[in-house]
Amino acid sequence: MPDNEWLALAMFVVFIALVFTGFPVAWVLGGLAVIFTALAIVLDVDFNVTIGVDWSYASLTVDRIWNTMENWVMVALPMFILMGLLLDRSGIARDLMTSFARLLGSMRGGLAIAVTLIGLLLAASTGIVASSVMLLALLGLPVMLKAGYDKPLAAGTVAAVGTLGILIPPSIMLVMMADRMAMSVGDLFLGALFPGLLLGALYIIYIFVYGLFYPERVPAAQHEPLDLAAVFDLFKAIVPPAALILAVLGSIFFGWATPTEAAGVGAFGALLLALYKRSIDMNGMHHVLQETTRSTAFIFAIMLGATAYSLVLRGLGGDELIERALMSLPFGPTGIIIAILFVTFILGFFLDWIELTLIILPLVAPVVVKLGFDPVWFTVLFAVCLQTSFLTPPVGFSIFYLKGVAPPEVDTEVIYRGVVPFILLQLVGIAATFYWEPIVTWLPNQAYGTG
Repeated sequence: MPDNEWLALAMFVVFIALVFTGFPVAWVLGGLAVIFTALAIVLDVDFNVTIGVDWSYASLTVDRIWNTMENWVMVALPMFILMGLLLDRSGIARDLMTSFARLLGSMRGGLAIAVTLIGLLLAASTGIVASSVMLLALLGLPVMLKAGYDKPLAAGTVAAVGTLGILIPPSIMLVMMADRMAMSVGDLFLGALFPGLLLGALYIIYIFVYGLFYPERVPAAQHEPLDLAAVFDLFKAIVPPAALILAVLGSIFFGWATPTEAAGVGAFGALLLALYKRSIDMNGMHHVLQETTRSTAFIFAIMLGATAYSLVLRGLGGDELIERALMSLPFGPTGIIIAILFVTFILGFFLDWIELTLIILPLVAPVVVKLGFDPVWFTVLFAVCLQTSFLTPPVGFSIFYLKGVAPPEVDTEVIYRGVVPFILLQLVGIAATFYWEPIVTWLPNQAYGTG
């Protein structure tokens, strides 16, 4: 193996090792890019000439970072974050919980199904896992526990449903993937819609079947009589988020607006809803803008570090090394895809979705295209794998978000036991998406003639 590829391998191994130190990932990525560029220069190791650069990689890295900051698609990120935080403040989730609980509370498992339906609506309107998990935990978990629900089931439902926000469009993860893969955001949004809904349906089926076998663990809750007033209240609760979802996704799908413009429409619509509900004042708005700025800065810092890291890794021949390693596996093309998804699933136990999106996805994508697979299909599969990583310990962020706001009796062990069935359901969803490609490609084909 040439010296440059040894450096590339060392660069990747050192990155994995430093992740476990707890040092900020953005600094790890950027620092390794600088250090290994310097090492390549000192050791007189040539950068990969196949992409037309030499040791002046330092200046090229600056140019690539500048191009990242000039990318208009990425303007959608702060707008979608702002939209999610404003909806978090609007009180819509509270209205939905009250209405759905009244409608479904009389059936066994009805409260957990209500939480799942609310989570689906939140996923399509906020797209932020932390907000969804904490909102569902604060609103739904106490209600389920008070009704006598099994603690692991209640905790697992909240943790799993909250993760749908990272997959169901509009999703900041899909925006970042589209940027990294140089593909249409609209194609990814359409492609991820059915897999996200499939996962939600699997959750509901599981809860319903669980109630049939263990009725005492998901008892029917006390509820008010169901009448037209209850149905009307549910309608009033659903209309605002549904209208916002239609405004954002519809404007993208029908070609009326770019994702960036649609994100602005969504943020403005969320602001109008928050003002209409009178749920935000100047102090609240200041807090929302502060959180939006902090989250955006966090994501972009990692993006800049990852841009420098991946560029240097490519220059040292890391992409070619990975391609040769994957192509030399003793499997057919389908086996190689399964191996990539398996490794992604395992890495999700230890790495955040941002690092996997920015580092791993661009490295394996050329292999997928070379094998003749649809890039939209594979990217959505990759996204479902990353969504699963929110539930897998020890770095399952959904678990941490839930533990931070859960009642004292719901400890970490209870949450771990609760998420295991939902991780298995995630794997079922991945398998279904893998073996039935039209789940992903049918909508983009119908809308754009692509996919």
